Amino acid sequence: MILPGRLLVANRGEIAVRVIRACRDLGISPVAVYAPSDAAARHVRLADDALPLPGDAPAEGYLNGPLLVELARRAGAAAVHPGYGFLSEHAGFAAACQAAGLTFVGPPAEVLARCGDKAAARAAAAAAGVPVLPGTPPVDDDRAAHEAAAIGYPLLIKAAGGGGGKGIHLVRAADELPAALRLARGEAQAAFGDARVYLEGWLERPRHIEVQVLADAAGRVVHLGERACSVQRRHQKLIEEAPAPGLSASLRGALADAAVRVARAIGYRNAGTVEFLVDGEACFFLEVNARIQVEHPVTEATTGVDLVVAQILIAAGAGVPVRQEDVTPVGCAIECRISAEDPHGGFLPSAGRVDGVVEPAGPGIRVDSALYAGQVVSRHYDPLLAKVIAWAPDRAAAIARMRRALAEFAVSGVDTTIPFHLWALEQPRFVAGDYDVRFAEGWGAGLASATAQRLAILAAAAWTQARAGRLRLPADGAAPRWTARAREEALR
Repeated sequence: MILPGRLLVANRGEIAVRVIRACRDLGISPVAVYAPSDAAARHVRLADDALPLPGDAPAEGYLNGPLLVELARRAGAAAVHPGYGFLSEHAGFAAACQAAGLTFVGPPAEVLARCGDKAAARAAAAAAGVPVLPGTPPVDDDRAAHEAAAIGYPLLIKAAGGGGGKGIHLVRAADELPAALRLARGEAQAAFGDARVYLEGWLERPRHIEVQVLADAAGRVVHLGERACSVQRRHQKLIEEAPAPGLSASLRGALADAAVRVARAIGYRNAGTVEFLVDGEACFFLEVNARIQVEHPVTEATTGVDLVVAQILIAAGAGVPVRQEDVTPVGCAIECRISAEDPHGGFLPSAGRVDGVVEPAGPGIRVDSALYAGQVVSRHYDPLLAKVIAWAPDRAAAIARMRRALAEFAVSGVDTTIPFHLWALEQPRFVAGDYDVRFAEGWGAGLASATAQRLAILAAAAWTQARAGRLRLPADGAAPRWTARAREEALR
């Protein structure tokens, strides 16, 4: 194994910061790239070197594969880490890196191609004996109506060439199918450059559970337990936790076994996630995410395995750095994704400038963030600002720590999803660990409850102060007084 002396981080935001920190731990010199609006970004300041991109539009910079390869060579980098999103699952970019003599920190191009074709990955899982929902290979519009009738309504139209919640449409009746196909194909083409779609059966209230795997060139596959990802909106995850609550020992074992079988069936390499829908004691393969996941910190917190370091080591030729018998998850970890969106206004993106930030801390709290005062939140990019991770020896304590952390977290200048997270953590179904993918639909209706009303009043007060620009960083770095005191009073 030979570690690269320099590594280009082909991404931005909190994941770029995360990769830079892993490079530091391994003695690797990190090189950043940045769009014009990111010139003062944290990942730029933390890197040893930083190279400019020509524009803020993703196609001009973070999605410009040939330019990124050229910048890596110009910087003397021997490896490229794509983070998540952008080009992280782009087989062509991985192949271009390899052709240029660069180590791509992720699966090889051929594995990315197999995983990126969601319908093909689904067929591989079925061939490996892993249950899948009724579905089809990619279909044209003429064939779709016949196949949909065979599957039965409701069903999903899904993009064949990508994931991340994009290009997915629920169809409840036959007369909805033509319009939904047009929308799904348009979104798939725009997001992935691939208009192919396939059909898949629909479960009304499943749980979304995923299993983290590590695999190497020698064929070793190790799973690091599962994560619950059912708190989501429009197929976008909002809260994740590890381990998943409410699973029987037999179901937990079945999920792990199925994930390993899928990884072996597709010849997987590096860090990846095998995702499932769970209905009662039955589990169904959903897809393989061939990259580091946004929610990877909850697995790190419960297993002690640094997944980004593991990615780099495996890409450099080392084997999986942990044995299956040594993986023993401890405690519970919960992650809340804090995004620049207005939860009181339909979760519309909130662009603007961050005036002030107070991030939480204390026992059991980790914040993965690239936030800083003066940061420009652009509509060009994903609205994710930070991730708050709370770990504790048991789930009830982890929830309590997360509530405390969110009460300390303050951002002014843009709206954030913190009010939604405060609401979610108070809901009896979440506290009991008995929730499914439709849990977040209760956000609007749930505001009728007394506790939720008080939380909404608190959140609105904080939001009003932030929008008015009255929130400022205290000289001692402590949280503004309203966060703890107002919350306590609101919940009496």
